[in-house]
Amino acid sequence: MKALVLKRYGGLDQVVFADIPRPVIRPDEILVRIHAAGLNPIDCMIPTGSFKPILKFHLPATMGSDLAGVVVEVGSRVSRFKPGDAVFASVFDTGRGSLAEFVAVPEHAAALKPANLDFVQAASIPMVGLTSWQAFNESTQLKRGQKVFIPAGSGGIGTFAIQLAKHLGATVGTTTSTANVDLVRRLGADEVIDYKQQEFEAVLQDYDAILGTVRGDSIEKALGILGPGGAVVSLVGPPDASFARKRGMNFLMTFVFGLLSRKIVRMARKHKARYSFLFVRPDGRHLTEIGHLLEESRIHPVIDKVFPFDQAKEGLLYLEQGRAKGKVVVQMVG
Repeated sequence: MKALVLKRYGGLDQVVFADIPRPVIRPDEILVRIHAAGLNPIDCMIPTGSFKPILKFHLPATMGSDLAGVVVEVGSRVSRFKPGDAVFASVFDTGRGSLAEFVAVPEHAAALKPANLDFVQAASIPMVGLTSWQAFNESTQLKRGQKVFIPAGSGGIGTFAIQLAKHLGATVGTTTSTANVDLVRRLGADEVIDYKQQEFEAVLQDYDAILGTVRGDSIEKALGILGPGGAVVSLVGPPDASFARKRGMNFLMTFVFGLLSRKIVRMARKHKARYSFLFVRPDGRHLTEIGHLLEESRIHPVIDKVFPFDQAKEGLLYLEQGRAKGKVVVQMVG
C-alpha cells in the first residue's frame, strides 16, 4: 500500500512516499481503510527528532496520527466494531501512522464517526479533541464559571478548545491576529486580544487555567494573569518529572525532565499555581463523548485547507508555516 514515510530524522525533506506492506491486525485491533487524515503541528516536529526520547517511533515510520475511514476487518477479540463501520481515531504514540491507505487501530482508540460529519471533518478532530478533553476534564478539572486562557485561538487546537471550554461553562480568553478576531468570537471567545495591538498579560487577569499552546516565553508571561490556585497545562513543553514517571522512564530521563521544567515549575509555585505537561493519549471513550457533542452541533469542525493524498507532504509544509485557521486535512478517498 502507499504511505507517507519518514526515512530518517532530519526534517520534512526526509519524508517520502513509499510502498509498504498492508498491516496485519492483532486480535484486539481493527483494520481501517483511511478516507482522510488530519495533520497536526507535531507531525512537522517529529521528523526533526525532537520527540525521539519520548515517542514510540521506529524508523522508517508512517507519518500522521488522526484518521477517519471504514473498518474492513476486525480482530478475534474485537466486540465494538464490525466491517463496514465508519470510524475516527487517533493512533498517536502507538507506533502506527495514518498517512497511508490502511492502518491497524487498537479497538480502545477508535470511536464511531459522528453521523453528521463527512470523513474530512471527522479526521480533523481526534488530536485537538482529545487534547482539549483531557486538558479540561482531567488536568485542570475546568468548572463552570471559571476562566481559561487559550492562546492562538484561530489555530487547530484553539478553534476546538474554545468551543469545548464554552460548552463546559467557562469564560474564555484568547489571542489572535486582527484578521481572525471575528472567527474566534464566533467560536465563543469572550476576551479577545489582538496580539498585533496589545500584550495579553497587560489586559487579562484572575484566570483559573492556561492551556499552553505557543512556544517561547508565552507560558511564563501567562503566569501573571493567573489567580491563586490556578493551573497551567502545557502542550509544548517543557516535559516535567511527573510526565517521565507516568511514561515509566528511567531515573536519568526523569532527572533530565525535572531539570528542563525546573524554572517554569518554580515560577508557577511563586504564583501559587501548578504546572503540568500534557501528552495526549488515544482514547475511544473520550472520542465517543466528543462525537456526541459534534452530533448535537455543540461543537463544529473548523477546517482551513484539504490536500489530496499525493500532496500530503505539501500539506505538512503548509501547516509548518503556522498560519492555518483551524485544521489541515489530507483526503485519500473522494
